Amino acid sequence: MDSSIPATHPLDLATRLTPAGDSRLKGRTSPAYWNMMGPFGGTTAALMLKAALDAPARLGDPVALTVNFCAPIAEGAFTIDLTEARTNRSTQHWTMVLSQEQGVAATASAVFAKRRETWTHQPAPRPPIPPFETLAPMETEGRNAWLQRYELRFAEGAPNFDARADNDPGPSRSLLWIADKPERALDFTSLAALADTFIVRIFLVRGRMVPAGTVSLTTYFHADAATLAAQGAKPLIGAADSSVFRQGYFDQSAELWSADGQILATSVQTVYYKE
Repeated sequence: MDSSIPATHPLDLATRLTPAGDSRLKGRTSPAYWNMMGPFGGTTAALMLKAALDAPARLGDPVALTVNFCAPIAEGAFTIDLTEARTNRSTQHWTMVLSQEQGVAATASAVFAKRRETWTHQPAPRPPIPPFETLAPMETEGRNAWLQRYELRFAEGAPNFDARADNDPGPSRSLLWIADKPERALDFTSLAALADTFIVRIFLVRGRMVPAGTVSLTTYFHADAATLAAQGAKPLIGAADSSVFRQGYFDQSAELWSADGQILATSVQTVYYKE
């Protein structure tokens, strides 16, 4: 992708923030990334991170981002209040609060750091997956708008909405290729959004849509800006799974890999469900 045109990409338009006073930014929800009841959670995560990324005092690259979804985000305007909580010799800590007329809708914290060359070891192997071009893309026409912003090619665990009996849940693991649509060179903003592109696991295991929503999402970034830039617009490998569904909440973990086997990000989220 031509790096001279990212500002016209739907994700860049959806995460556009403008100053609105001291440590305050304003933005507006995007119909291009609309989900069932509000914006796609990955867009909200990307917005929270971008608020800190754009700060003049920002130090280094993101290491971790936690977003807590406090209430549904309504269509329309919002503000993000940004606070530099503390800057140490090697790390910098930010907090973000997204508000609308109805009150606080989301809170977040982010850790940044200046990465340096050190001893490196990656015990985790890249999951085996057929080549991108050999897998058919998931049909997203007519689905929620945010799904139409991604190309998803499943090798394992594609959504299959055939209702299953309580004593016969389906598998919770998915393995797939993921890419922005239209294509977009990878950076921290898009990586934060991509970390939430995995279909809610309970939809897979139950074989149907049930009331559910992310409560808290944490993403860990394992690469610097130069590594992401070298990735360009090539698709990523994604894997997602869950460990337990119990008493109205379940966990959902995910990994994002480059095609050449580097782990770029991992995430974990807690999801509420009602059934």
